[in-house]
Amino acid sequence: MGRAFEFRKARKMKRWSAMSKAFTRIGKDIVIAVKEGGPDPDSNSRLRAVIQNAKAVNMPKDNVERAIKRASDKSLGDYKEVLFEGYAPHGIAILIETATDNNTRTVANVRSYFNKCNGNLGTSGSVEFMFDHTCNFRIPAEGIDPEELELEMIDFGAEEVFVDDDGILIYAPFESFGAIQKELENRNLEILSSGFERIPQVTKQLNEEETADVEKLLEKIEEDDDVQNVYHTMQE
Repeated sequence: MGRAFEFRKARKMKRWSAMSKAFTRIGKDIVIAVKEGGPDPDSNSRLRAVIQNAKAVNMPKDNVERAIKRASDKSLGDYKEVLFEGYAPHGIAILIETATDNNTRTVANVRSYFNKCNGNLGTSGSVEFMFDHTCNFRIPAEGIDPEELELEMIDFGAEEVFVDDDGILIYAPFESFGAIQKELENRNLEILSSGFERIPQVTKQLNEEETADVEKLLEKIEEDDDVQNVYHTMQE
């Protein structure tokens, strides 16, 4: 198994635990997708992907349809995707993906979290290079040979294919998302969920006390409504 498998295994129990947080996150993803490519999922591949993810977390269909309708309202403000970079205590790099309709508020909040927890908010590019930007797809495992699928999907950019309790996961570079999504759809393979992750190239092991220092900062960041995802270089 490769790095993507180990990363996924370590993060599995740390995914969004609160259903309301997951719904809020997906609601913002819907707005961004609709503003970018329109309200029709048949012609908007990003929106199709978000709807798949909504199903994966059992978001009611009515909620999804309301979010699409709201996003189609031209009077609704846009969410801007903003990436924040910085260091937690003990040299742990942190990458924060946000979706905000008020960048001034988000910057102030994120900076305050770092300041209160003895971290440092960095400049653009200060830690992003330490993470590989990847895309992933989950499909049902029934009737599919993972090794054969991996060989076939390499031509479309796949780098790692593995099986877990919930199906088959395909990992690839960020840029391969469109090609893999199109190929899976052409094969009539059901996409249970898809998304993007940033996998640290190197992780750092901390002792129990140091880990607690970093976790304190991570918890503050993850509780912020503008935050979509948080990645770090601390060994899980």
